[in-house]
Amino acid sequence: MTQTAGDIVTMTANGNREAIVTPFFAAPGAPPVRWVIEPGLVPYADALQRMESLVADIRDGKECETVWLIEHPPLYTAGTSAHRGDLLDPGRFPVHDAGRGGEYTYHGPGQRVAYVMLDLKRRREDVRAFVAALEEWIIATLERFNIKGERREDRVGVWVMRPDRPPLPNGSCAEDKIAAIGIRLRKWVSFHGIAINVEPDLSHFDGIVPCGIEGYGVTSLVDLGLPVAMADLDGALKSAFLEVFGPIEDAGNVSARTEKVAL
Repeated sequence: MTQTAGDIVTMTANGNREAIVTPFFAAPGAPPVRWVIEPGLVPYADALQRMESLVADIRDGKECETVWLIEHPPLYTAGTSAHRGDLLDPGRFPVHDAGRGGEYTYHGPGQRVAYVMLDLKRRREDVRAFVAALEEWIIATLERFNIKGERREDRVGVWVMRPDRPPLPNGSCAEDKIAAIGIRLRKWVSFHGIAINVEPDLSHFDGIVPCGIEGYGVTSLVDLGLPVAMADLDGALKSAFLEVFGPIEDAGNVSARTEKVAL
């Protein structure tokens, strides 16, 4: 089975993800999820290659499930549903075909990307519930900074209301996207994952229509007035992950422990 977030958008738009949020724990006796923090900036092509290899090993039972926290240099990625017209400034940054669902996204310094490689056969073979769990993980993480993140049934990701901004053309409150989700499943093993804006250069999003959604802004923790460092977010991500997905094993950073982590 190969399924992308493009498929997921179709399914989740027809149902209430809020109503299906429950812990997405592994079956009893499953090993903990390996938690890896990568220092520095990881080239996108290298990350894809390492994910592909690890997902294959997880599928074959050779590796445990893994969450890999990284940052990328400035770049745009194109999902399987990307429309060329949504790439507004093609020469600004490198553009990579991601193979995940969704449309164009930006990655760069100051944005935490969490690549989530979980075996849904050990958890629940339910794509909608998995997306809802990823959203719940982000929302619970933001709550630790007193930020209310919200779902939108017609668009995957997590949003914050901006009453300090002019209202939308329809008179409703302005809202900005603070976190994106783009996943793919291969034989029920997930890869790609989530991205949360800590302190990226928000002007870099101007080169695309983020996720193909017009009329909304993009924000970050620092843009919302919070002096949050990447390490602060990582701690919040870890504690929220325990609540939603279950136990982890802290593997430190991949560069310092290459032999053990074997990414």
